[in-house]
Amino acid sequence: MPTTYQAPRKSDNQQKKTVSQSTQSNFAAGTATVQNIIANKGDDVFSISPLDNLGKAVELLSEKRIGALVVTDSDNTLLGILSERDIVRKLAETPGRTLPHKVEQVMTSNVEVCTRDEALVSVLRRMTDGRFRHMPVMEGKKLVGVVTIGDVVNYRLNELEYETLQLKQLVVG
Repeated sequence: MPTTYQAPRKSDNQQKKTVSQSTQSNFAAGTATVQNIIANKGDDVFSISPLDNLGKAVELLSEKRIGALVVTDSDNTLLGILSERDIVRKLAETPGRTLPHKVEQVMTSNVEVCTRDEALVSVLRRMTDGRFRHMPVMEGKKLVGVVTIGDVVNYRLNELEYETLQLKQLVVG
């Protein structure tokens, strides 16, 4: 053994170690919520009256390039949701006679809603379990947005991409 060797001493462990990165600094502390999506997407909501016909709904869906419309009354109270799937089902029941039907005859009245502070994981689970792709966002009784399963998946993919980058930086240093 070299004569300059010294065995570790108890006081050696008391030195502060410094690191440029840590798991705490590389990962977000909070859980992603609906607000994260609304903040990026905006709170635009496309709605239709229950007394409008499906012809108008189809035009709006096509023009806005969306998959569902919220159904509201004149006070902007949520009454239901009308999705492309609802229209296709009605089309199968009444071929050639679908577009004149009123929205209220075809819409889904029992609508699952969420709040801005609900975790995205919870929203995604509810959408998957319920087999629907659009969820109105409510603040009390006020409609403040709509999130889609595509919004949630896209947000999560971006989150995973960021986490991967952070892990690579942690490994590389």
